[in-house]
Amino acid sequence: MLSFPLSRLALKHPTLYIGAATIREHVVGLDDRPATPAELKERLETARSIREFASRELHLPDNASYTAYADLGRRFAVWNVFAAPKFSVDPKSECFPFTGCVAYRGFFSEREAQRHADKLRAEGYDVYVGGILAYSTLGWFDDPLLSTFIRYPDAQVARLVFHELAHQVVYAKNDTTFNESFAVVVEEEGVRRWLEREGRAAELAAFQAAQARKRELAARIKETRERLKHIYAMQLSPEAMLEQKKGEFDRLHAAFPGIVPAEPNNAFLVSIALYNELVPAFERVLAESGNLDAFYERARKLAASGRAERDAVLARAPN
Repeated sequence: MLSFPLSRLALKHPTLYIGAATIREHVVGLDDRPATPAELKERLETARSIREFASRELHLPDNASYTAYADLGRRFAVWNVFAAPKFSVDPKSECFPFTGCVAYRGFFSEREAQRHADKLRAEGYDVYVGGILAYSTLGWFDDPLLSTFIRYPDAQVARLVFHELAHQVVYAKNDTTFNESFAVVVEEEGVRRWLEREGRAAELAAFQAAQARKRELAARIKETRERLKHIYAMQLSPEAMLEQKKGEFDRLHAAFPGIVPAEPNNAFLVSIALYNELVPAFERVLAESGNLDAFYERARKLAASGRAERDAVLARAPN
């Protein structure tokens, strides 16, 4: 099952602020628990090595983020609620002071997430709720390693840490797809370099194969969204649009039965596209930049530019 790295939390939202404080109550330093089970100690040592590599080799922020550990006692750290109109592939935006608008709303409580999702469904939206393993507060707090992902395979722990640290490097206000796609490219490049340095060729091959499957899904999602966008723009009756929408989702579900829900849902498409749509563009920018520092600087300049200019530069990426 695909897992999506947590994007920036709108910490000015009371539910999220309280949730962040609650998580911090569980945080302990990596060396502060002599009774820690041996298996967990080993996982934390691996995470420490990954964290050091992130700053030393990937030039990601050298701060206290992901240097402490929190046991949350639950499967996910946060639940993100994605929504889209019934006949639109564009996400419903959620806007907050300081952080701007994002294409979802996150909750530290699954019950609160489902309550919000039910409210949106009652208003006529397609809704998708996704559990999130890790998160970034953009450097506002020292985000900890979490029990929700610490026992995942090493490459997945590295992927999550690199992804979330990347959000501290570049953040474009009101542009979730830009931010997530940038972080995905950083995570993939980081995992590749880390596994190569560790001499773990078999794990690197497995990771790249898994990423290739994600790319295949993302490409099919993009094609489906484009077709649905055309359908929704046609002068059809709601019944006719629903029929064509169902046909598109039936084909997508048949191709990815373990991932794509059987029920037609524009919000699910949004949840995938946000993390993948600009990945080819950022891969091109990385290749053109020659090194990570230059890549980060170009991404910062793009984030600071206007949306039209940013989109024009990234649109030059091959499909």
